[in-house]
Amino acid sequence: MLNILKTIENTRASFALQGRLDTVTAPDLEKALKDSLDGITELVLDFEQLEYISSAGLRVLLSAQKIMNRQGSMKVTHVNETVMEIFEVTGFMDILTIE
Repeated sequence: MLNILKTIENTRASFALQGRLDTVTAPDLEKALKDSLDGITELVLDFEQLEYISSAGLRVLLSAQKIMNRQGSMKVTHVNETVMEIFEVTGFMDILTIE
């Protein structure tokens, strides 16, 4: 299960994710991002309460990063040890801005 808490202020969008970002829930995040990124120049993904990310979740992040490379910036914050390990193994550390 994944809860997505979305906040949009002017050209800044923030998504706080709670739960698991996997094959079942990745389409939910993908839709939420697609519906929200028009006119957004700063995207923040807060992973403080994200427990797990699968390859399907990584694909959604990669897609969002490509969009934001064209129209602004994207950063991922509050990444826990488990998710950070997945980022390291997959090379996403080099692709994403992680704070």
